[in-house]
Amino acid sequence: MNAIHLICGVDEAGRGPLAGPVYAAAVILNPQRPIAGLADSKKISEKKRDQLALEIRQHASAWAIATASVEEIDEINILRASLLAMKRAVEALSLQPHEVLVDGLYCPETGLPSRAIVKGDSSVAEISAASILAKTARDAAMIEMHERLPQYGFAVHKGYPTAAHIAALNQHGISAEHRKSFGPVRRLMGGK
Repeated sequence: MNAIHLICGVDEAGRGPLAGPVYAAAVILNPQRPIAGLADSKKISEKKRDQLALEIRQHASAWAIATASVEEIDEINILRASLLAMKRAVEALSLQPHEVLVDGLYCPETGLPSRAIVKGDSSVAEISAASILAKTARDAAMIEMHERLPQYGFAVHKGYPTAAHIAALNQHGISAEHRKSFGPVRRLMGGK
């Protein structure tokens, strides 16, 4: 009898925001402990996401969350930083997967057999689980950031370029948490 083929799902959260790190998660689900209700994290309520994140952490065979910093995003660009966070998440797993399935168009360089799957967070349970862990971890970090920098409203918009966030940037200027390579932030700095 062959050993179980370990499939790892990978997804990121926070490519679009103007502030904060980009998060990625890698998850190997346990077939003996299925988790009901896994879906694209953007399509389920915050309460349901938090509940599922807890179940994933308790029941998955292995999971890991990693980030790429604002400085890394500004230095190497958001796509490369997302792939770097994904690579870090896969490398942080306590089990080595046989195959890595990634949401989107690109795979991080892990040295493992990998496949990119467009809309994978809606069609592959492992990627859905990774999507949920990445999103909940990033949201929690943005709420913590809000406690340090309440004037920007991070708890509400999570760093995305909403009208309220742009207004706060215009009023208060940029913080160390803002991505200086992103257009709206760069424009405030005088296009440097």
